[in-house]
Amino acid sequence: MTEIRNRLFIANEWTPARDGRTFETVDPSTEEVLAAVARGGPEDVDDAVSAAREAFEGPWRRVTPVERGRLLYRVARELEARLDEFARLETLDTGKPLAHARGEISGCVGYLDYYAGAADKIHGETIPLGPDYLNYTVREPVGVTAHIVPWNMPLSMVCRSLAPALAAGNTAVVKPAEQTPLTALKFAELFLDLGFPPSVYNVVPGFGEDAGRALSEHPGIDSITFTGSVETGRAILRAAAEHVRPVVLELGGKSPQIVFADTDLDLAASEVAKGIYSNTGQYCDAGSRLVVEEGVREPLLEKVIEHSRRIKLGAGLDDPDMGPLVSSEHLERVLGYIDTGQREGAEMLIGGRAEEPERGYFVSPTVFDGVESGMRVAREEIFGPVLCVMPFSHDEEAAEIANDTSYGLAAGIFTEDIDRALRFANDVEAGYVMINEYHTGGVGSPFGGFKQSGIGREKGLVALDNYTQIKTVVVRVR
Repeated sequence: MTEIRNRLFIANEWTPARDGRTFETVDPSTEEVLAAVARGGPEDVDDAVSAAREAFEGPWRRVTPVERGRLLYRVARELEARLDEFARLETLDTGKPLAHARGEISGCVGYLDYYAGAADKIHGETIPLGPDYLNYTVREPVGVTAHIVPWNMPLSMVCRSLAPALAAGNTAVVKPAEQTPLTALKFAELFLDLGFPPSVYNVVPGFGEDAGRALSEHPGIDSITFTGSVETGRAILRAAAEHVRPVVLELGGKSPQIVFADTDLDLAASEVAKGIYSNTGQYCDAGSRLVVEEGVREPLLEKVIEHSRRIKLGAGLDDPDMGPLVSSEHLERVLGYIDTGQREGAEMLIGGRAEEPERGYFVSPTVFDGVESGMRVAREEIFGPVLCVMPFSHDEEAAEIANDTSYGLAAGIFTEDIDRALRFANDVEAGYVMINEYHTGGVGSPFGGFKQSGIGREKGLVALDNYTQIKTVVVRVR
């Protein structure tokens, strides 16, 4: 069993919270306590921000872009060498299947490699004002960056924003979710072992009402990256407005998977199931609404239900098809939506609370038919393995249903007609559109949403814009 780090990591030191408080993190597969973790508060956040500021203005500023890239590359190699160790810890803390966790840690390696290569390629440009002037721009780091990350992909969400921030020359304070803090803390070992300048990476686990709020309101923070609920995102925007700082927000979704009658139904059913059941539906871009052409609704539903019945539930370390939800609170939330769907008149074809395993926070793959756009289960983010089926009769109606939501994160389109696919990709109000495959793309594919799904884009070279600011210099040549 790997050692569990359960203290704050500030200025390259493991330290308890200033007030001595702790909180428990639980294995959602077994409901057993994994560790009592230091609960950071405002004073701890202040210590972490001060340490990150000192590093930014001191040793980290003197590290060249080439060397920053080499350091990130070394972190990638060390994480790659310890992939199974980190994956096991992620599985224990989240409940997700071990193979799934391995894939996410491998994705972390990908983020580190990608932005390691970009570190010495962040540059400005010259503007031709004429022979009497030299006008150029420089892209500089913003400073101390805050990263408030969710529980559904804990280390992956750290690396997605941390890697471009460090590549651009910033320092970081990370606040992991209280449900899943362990891999963000474990990750700090790599910075210690590889000789990073002190305080480049700081971790303050804790709850949103104390550590998260203190970090988002701290005057020493120069940018905030947050993934989570719309409600918390609004609070962070208000805090950012007080100090006029930039924010990147990913705030969830109610993403449609649109299936046209001309598609391969076996492929579509497999991808629809993957889109909603991967990670137990606990993805911001989970394909939770199946918008299907009426002529193929019944045969497609039969195939989706067949996929649903075959899914094996179990503890994450047993590497099942689908693990538990992350916590008892989230289990009650998802079950509450399932009850609401039935009260609203939707027909539950399969699913609900799982009878097996006996312990853990398990919900079976769930499919609701007869869902109408006005129902809560069609409009609100459930964040669980719950699929809502909504038929359409023509392309315009499909677009109307797909766009009838306050969210706009992702969409899947299934059709053999490439003209229709590209036309519909233009019509759908979503920041990330996938055609004939769901949960696809790569490290270089910019990701983010429209409407209440958020602000800004992560992944790809465009993510470097989140962590740099442009300085313009004009010289009068005599």
